[in-house]
Amino acid sequence: MKRSSISLLLGLALAACAPVTPTGRPTSSATPTVAVDASPGDVATCPVTHPNGAFPSGEERPSASSLLALGNGQLWVVPIHEVFLADARSIESDGSIGAKFGWWRITPGTLTISGRRLDAPAPPLRASVPDGYGSSGFQTSGVFFPTEGCWEITGTVGDATLSFVTFVRRT
Repeated sequence: MKRSSISLLLGLALAACAPVTPTGRPTSSATPTVAVDASPGDVATCPVTHPNGAFPSGEERPSASSLLALGNGQLWVVPIHEVFLADARSIESDGSIGAKFGWWRITPGTLTISGRRLDAPAPPLRASVPDGYGSSGFQTSGVFFPTEGCWEITGTVGDATLSFVTFVRRT
């Protein structure tokens, strides 16, 4: 198995075990506030993104992860969920909903993550992109949604951008 595949698998395993907390370098300075409409909206009208199973060329695909992957040749994210169901472990002390995403960067540079709610007014999401992953390859992240609803998330590294839409709901 290639070294980069081992690093990816290890990173995904570690990301799955660690608690989601807003540590590391925040990529959005917005502070959480109560949204105008905190209702979850309607999943039927949310244009959710479906995984395309894309994975960096030449890399071995971890079977479970590649099923939930989305990529465009320069940037990949795993997992993406059409509907992210947040249980009690995902709810932060400020009421926001935390999720983990692993990114794979071909274009070197610093990953930034932004996002906006599509179905109602809401503060922007917050993101945490910890240091220590180098300028390319695997990068873990935490994303914190201030409300339930239909959310567009965009990851950017240099000129490479990848966006997807997920519906966030508490269980």
